[in-house]
Amino acid sequence: MSGCVVAEQDAPARQEHDLTSRATLGPHVGCDVLEQNVLELAAGGSASRGAGACEEVLFVLSGRGSLRLDGAEHVLEPESGAYLAPGEDYELRNTGDEPLRLVAVAIPDPAPADAVTGERAVVRRLADQAAEAATTQREFRIVADPASGLRSATHFVGYIPTVRAPEHIHYYDEVIYVLDGEGRLFIGGEEAELGPGSCVHLPARLVHCLANTGDTELRLLGVFRPAGSPAEAYYPDGSAAVVAGA
Repeated sequence: MSGCVVAEQDAPARQEHDLTSRATLGPHVGCDVLEQNVLELAAGGSASRGAGACEEVLFVLSGRGSLRLDGAEHVLEPESGAYLAPGEDYELRNTGDEPLRLVAVAIPDPAPADAVTGERAVVRRLADQAAEAATTQREFRIVADPASGLRSATHFVGYIPTVRAPEHIHYYDEVIYVLDGEGRLFIGGEEAELGPGSCVHLPARLVHCLANTGDTELRLLGVFRPAGSPAEAYYPDGSAAVVAGA
């Protein structure tokens, strides 16, 4: 199967003081354009991190904490996302009584700063973002993109109903983390089961279908580059897939 599916729990854990990280997707599995890690910060703990030469986005899976950047403290709560620009150093703090769990995606070789089209936001709550329509009754909410300071990619949560979409392609590279629900990935006659904690790399132009096989909504956290709309999908012949209701 082209692309890659990795279970979070199967990725080796690296411990550094209060922080445990699991490298789920990256060059070690053939994903060179995006690097996904799952982070867990112990209750009461803190960790210093840096974006380095990359852009980085974070998404809080569970727990509560804060992100300290340039002397300012930003609250982190479940289903909030954060954006870090190249060269920024920051500190994560767990202010709750349970582990603070996050998905971090680094974006190497970022686009230049003039790719930004709006005012930079360090932290944004998913619940504050508008739901938008995609193909086959699917919806999405944007966590970060060039309109909020992220130069090179789009960071979003997708909502997939039990209606199956046809096979399609995207013209971007994407990494996915399954938040809730059950699903199955279909690629070239091969299949892979998906559940909470499944991590997926979909290279650009890969014909695929990601179907909801459960009884409830399937929710996915995604990052793709170059930036664009999660609604942009194409049939294998190159014709545009139709957005639901359009």
